[in-house]
Amino acid sequence: MNQSFFTQSSRLLTVFFAVGLGSSFLLARSAYSQQTSAEKPLVAYVGTFSAPLQDMLPTQVDLPPGNGRGIHRFHVDRQTGAMTQVGEFLLGTSPSSLVINAAGNRLYSANETDRVGENKEGTVSAFAIDPDGGKLTPLNSVSSGGAGPTYVSLDPSGRFLLVANYFGGSVSVLPILADGKLGQATDIQVDEGEIGPTKATHAPPGSFAISGHDRTHAHMIHSDPSGQFVLHVDLGLDRIYVWKLDRETGKLIPNTPAFVSLPPGDGPRHFHFHPNGKWFYSIQEEGSTVALFDFDVETGNLKHRQTLSTLPPEFKGSNFCSGILVSNDGRFVYVGNRLHDSIGIFSVNDDGTLTYVGEEWTRGDYPRSFNFDPTGQFLYCCNQRADHVSVFRVDAKTGKLIFTDHYAAVGNPSAIVFLDQAETGK
Repeated sequence: MNQSFFTQSSRLLTVFFAVGLGSSFLLARSAYSQQTSAEKPLVAYVGTFSAPLQDMLPTQVDLPPGNGRGIHRFHVDRQTGAMTQVGEFLLGTSPSSLVINAAGNRLYSANETDRVGENKEGTVSAFAIDPDGGKLTPLNSVSSGGAGPTYVSLDPSGRFLLVANYFGGSVSVLPILADGKLGQATDIQVDEGEIGPTKATHAPPGSFAISGHDRTHAHMIHSDPSGQFVLHVDLGLDRIYVWKLDRETGKLIPNTPAFVSLPPGDGPRHFHFHPNGKWFYSIQEEGSTVALFDFDVETGNLKHRQTLSTLPPEFKGSNFCSGILVSNDGRFVYVGNRLHDSIGIFSVNDDGTLTYVGEEWTRGDYPRSFNFDPTGQFLYCCNQRADHVSVFRVDAKTGKLIFTDHYAAVGNPSAIVFLDQAETGK
């Protein structure tokens, strides 16, 4: 063998070695990148009742003692669903409803108080979210446009925050500024009309569930999935309102018709759209019912099609419904029952109608709200009077809930929202 052969072979080995090192480096870099991404936490924020409200109405039956400390922050185990508290933002004005923007860098809270200014209004706060761990930094707080703001949601454009003021009986639109802070309300709409009866049309036998039929009570406001319409419910008026939002002025424009009425006294509280955007499910607090409406995506009109009890057939006595969620795949609907302390489970039929599957005990007292983790594998229930959040695994085939034996201690939890920091910034 001649010298040129050894020289050529040596060069080839050098090339192969370099390529191998490069491949190994790329693989290692990829693995490191994946590991770093995996280490980014799944964060949960729990809003609480952190201070007793003042000057409450006689019918405010579920006023909590204020055991929370503000907004509690947890890191969530993606495999087991377990929650570990890593921080809290002390806030004594009961941040009972939370929402996170699409970019995952801002959080907004409705502070359910009635102490601000001459009109005794509530406030809404804006926070910046730290990209490494989710710590909150306050940006500003502004008036909510009414007393007792109980719900906040974001317009799909990301330019406006929508607020429902329960004790003020009003809804408001707040502009979101370039830095994420909140501006003063561009519109405030006060509900007016005839208050419904204290006895719900569909009340369970023996029910004394009377809470909101003393005056107007705006309880929830949210856009439809297309972003063309804004809907809100008034529990005291037994109405679901439909609006259009003028994004140039930040004003709400009444749709035609402006609202649909629920059975007298039933008290619509919360609602959720099916993923197809055409089926609308409303839960009634005092009637303990879930109602299906067809939603016309072109006109915004609602047409009632079905009403079912949220409780087992044999139930008698008092119950207050709370929250409602449609599963991510649209196959199941979940409803909260306070006093019965259960989550009712319904399957969604091909035509959108519901069939009762059963219920699961929440392992606590007074389930005010619940939410899925981003994957839909776990459901987290805020048991207001039990001072904890209970964790359930969701059976994707049957829709049933399996308790994981995990609890998270939180005083008077009201709402829970999630942020997967491994997904933000991608």
